[in-house]
Amino acid sequence: MKIKLSVSEECYERIRDELTAAGFEIDDDAEFVLAQRGRFKDYLPVLNGNGERVHVKMDDIIFIESFGHSVEVHTTGNVYKTTDRLYQLTAALDPEKFLRVSNSVIIAKGKIKHMKPTFSMKFVLLMSDGSYVDVTRSYYSSFKESMGL
Repeated sequence: MKIKLSVSEECYERIRDELTAAGFEIDDDAEFVLAQRGRFKDYLPVLNGNGERVHVKMDDIIFIESFGHSVEVHTTGNVYKTTDRLYQLTAALDPEKFLRVSNSVIIAKGKIKHMKPTFSMKFVLLMSDGSYVDVTRSYYSSFKESMGL
């Protein structure tokens, strides 16, 4: 049986070894997820440009963007792909650090450099990597509340 692990870095190797010894296969594409209760992930399993699985630290993420079935994780130096869907990521990310701002984007709150309101109940955000992200009208109120505006 294949299992995806959603645990802290400190526990990952120990749990992986125990499950592997018990006959389980650890796979980031697995249907079943073993998650650590009461804790958000320290890292996100992603695919680099060569298709290799790597772990990106949550503190390195600037924003996550979805294009249909493709989900990209933007960091300062790279863009990675992930097999997770945006709704799964929203549930797995710490809401104190990350916020969904549209149907296709999750941002890291601490990576906002500048916010510019528009006349049509939207915000345009300048992120720390120089990218612009729109807060859509559907998420306008929740964005303001979360940011204390």
